[in-house]
Amino acid sequence: MQAEDVANYLKDHPDFFEAYADLLAQIYVPHPHGARAIPLSERQVLTLREKSRALEAKLSELIQFGEENDAIGDKVHRLGLALLIPVAEDAYVGALYGALRESFGVPHVAMRLWRGEGEGPERAPVSQELRDYAEKLDHPFCGANANFEAVSWFGDGAAGVRSVAFMPLRDGDGTFGMLAIGSDDPERFFPEMGTLYLERIGEMVSAGLARFG
Repeated sequence: MQAEDVANYLKDHPDFFEAYADLLAQIYVPHPHGARAIPLSERQVLTLREKSRALEAKLSELIQFGEENDAIGDKVHRLGLALLIPVAEDAYVGALYGALRESFGVPHVAMRLWRGEGEGPERAPVSQELRDYAEKLDHPFCGANANFEAVSWFGDGAAGVRSVAFMPLRDGDGTFGMLAIGSDDPERFFPEMGTLYLERIGEMVSAGLARFG
């Protein structure tokens, strides 16, 4: 009889140890963290304790993630409220930049719009290559700064930017701009990070800019 046969038999006959209850006290197995042998019942208790600790650690991790998501959600909500105030385009842009810097701790924020009329750096020309890039973005880009054209939008602070996030700005007629945020921390924005909240920020900004044509 192979060990697998024994295992299958015990699985198929869960009442085996009811009929041979005294056998449990006679079976000794290796201690999971030592060389000595311990009763099977004690090994079961140790296994349950280890599973309990693993579940507690997982629960603690989920609670932490939930608290972080709640905090980010609250920041996005406050950003949305700030962008609802009816103001001129330059004031809107100032409120957007200020809210992103203050609430999200992002030191570098810039935006370019290539549709409509207006003044300021947001209306400065961009290359066709960048427009095509923004058009093809299905989701916000997050990653290391690879000397992107958009990083130059940050002005004097561009040299210190190590990681970036780019959000395309769209409406029913297509992509009309891109919002860029940057950090001096190389780990702040990375390819594997979730982009749900960045997508929502991009959508809110796009909707807010619609009032200016």
